[in-house]
Amino acid sequence: MNNFNRNETFSKFGKRFQENICQLMLEDRPFFDQITEVLDINFFEKKYLQIFSQTLINYRDKYSQHPNAEVMMALLRTELNHHDKAVAQQVREFYARIHTSDGVEEALYVKDQAIDFCRKQALKAAMIQSSKLLSSSSFDEIEKVIKEALVLGTDNNFGHDFHRDCLRRFELISRNPITTGWSRMDEICKGGLGSSELGVVIAPTGSGKSMVLVHLATRAILEGKTVVYYTLELKDTVVGQRFDCCISGVPLGDHRMRKEEILKKIEDIDGSLIIKEYPTKSASVQTLKNHIEKLRKRGIEPDLILVDYADLLRPVRSTGEKRHELEETYEGLRGLAQTYEIPIWTASQTNRGGLNAEVITMEAISEAFNKCFVADFIFSLSRTVQDKQANKGRMFIAKNRNGPDGIVFDAFVDWSEVKIDILDRDESVEKIQSLTDAKDMLRKKYSEHKAK
Repeated sequence: MNNFNRNETFSKFGKRFQENICQLMLEDRPFFDQITEVLDINFFEKKYLQIFSQTLINYRDKYSQHPNAEVMMALLRTELNHHDKAVAQQVREFYARIHTSDGVEEALYVKDQAIDFCRKQALKAAMIQSSKLLSSSSFDEIEKVIKEALVLGTDNNFGHDFHRDCLRRFELISRNPITTGWSRMDEICKGGLGSSELGVVIAPTGSGKSMVLVHLATRAILEGKTVVYYTLELKDTVVGQRFDCCISGVPLGDHRMRKEEILKKIEDIDGSLIIKEYPTKSASVQTLKNHIEKLRKRGIEPDLILVDYADLLRPVRSTGEKRHELEETYEGLRGLAQTYEIPIWTASQTNRGGLNAEVITMEAISEAFNKCFVADFIFSLSRTVQDKQANKGRMFIAKNRNGPDGIVFDAFVDWSEVKIDILDRDESVEKIQSLTDAKDMLRKKYSEHKAK
């Protein structure tokens, strides 16, 4: 912590903003490391915020690590006795509020503004010190003071030292991929979607984007993974019903009648699933991050995240340019995957050119083609009117950072049973002419495929 000009405070930002800074200091460790290089606790107007931030700083200085929720509770019970009782109670009440909150909604803005303010105060202090050095013509010292001030509060991650950190590269060879549930797709993407990777499913409206995401999530759950599914379009109970059917094999139409059968299948699952509903355009990437942090506070560490779907997220900032807003949203999702080192699946809608296309390529992606540049793996699901009648479709591998792309798979798609699968090469639906025969044959092939 540094002592700058104490006449300057965070007063212009208001109390809520200052509370958000303290909350982020507790919850965001990189931010804590960055801001404490340039923070004077007297920037906070309120005594309880000064004490709260100082408690965090003292603990980090003493133990070289960040306090978790349990440690923080203990600190606030034992370390405040020498403070005024009323102020100490304010500190404890403040922590109780943020401990049960959903996080700081505008975290990026708060962090940027707080760091910018503190760095300017550090630079101002350096300039005042430099003016005093002018009388002795200590220009080298002046340069040193200014340079030191300019680097304070910048990113503390120095990067990967090629020689010193060489062993880490061998530890990171394993991407820890989570299966797609389709063996042929897993083959070409090296086992599935890996840690820190973003996968995107492209499909027209009503063609099965949500069904694909439910399938991907189900396969992970059956592997014993912890899955978080964000729904921005459908009710959480509706999505839950789809999972019931996908896991149990019970058709959607029989959901209520075969309740006991479904519940028995759910009991046997090793993995776990959390479905979080947000109204369309009400949640941003930061909202999802806040929710993940809240889950982690409760000991829930997601292995896989699905966002149904990203185009319905609220942009980080409103620019009036939907294309740019979508690109930033997808960049934010990729950043989220990297932050928590877990895979994230989402979906994107096609433009009109993809509505009845035999094979959907990335050129058909809606609104902003560039939003998929950040994705690691992209595949499309195309279903013409005839395809829907015959329970078929095609998957096209449009982008694959870990293997080949440009591959088309024939697929079995049955919305009523929430089933979707890739057919073997000798099961190509293109060999079947009659739509009626196609439907019967595909159901038979699917049953045989699952029995293998």
